Amino acid sequence: MARIAVIGQFRLPPDAMPAARPMMAQVTEATRSEAGCIEYSYAEDVLDPGLIRVSEVWDSRERLAAHLKTPHMTLWAEQRAALGLSGRALTMYEVAREETF
Repeated sequence: MARIAVIGQFRLPPDAMPAARPMMAQVTEATRSEAGCIEYSYAEDVLDPGLIRVSEVWDSRERLAAHLKTPHMTLWAEQRAALGLSGRALTMYEVAREETF
């Protein structure tokens, strides 16, 4: 079965980042404990304040779909909207082959 990768980004106002960081840590910890989560991370772009890079890997589409319905994701969607989220752009990829290099 092909793995699912989600790659993308979103923006938060730079002045919202101190409040956002603990929220992002909480949703990251909760998500990493979900069945099917292989990788889940957010990273602040060091050259573009407020730009958050997203990287996820799931063992199936079904597990990704279940993740999107979890209480911690519902809460995070509300929190990030209140913080002023914009520019959300995520792309899902079906990974047919993996190679470590």
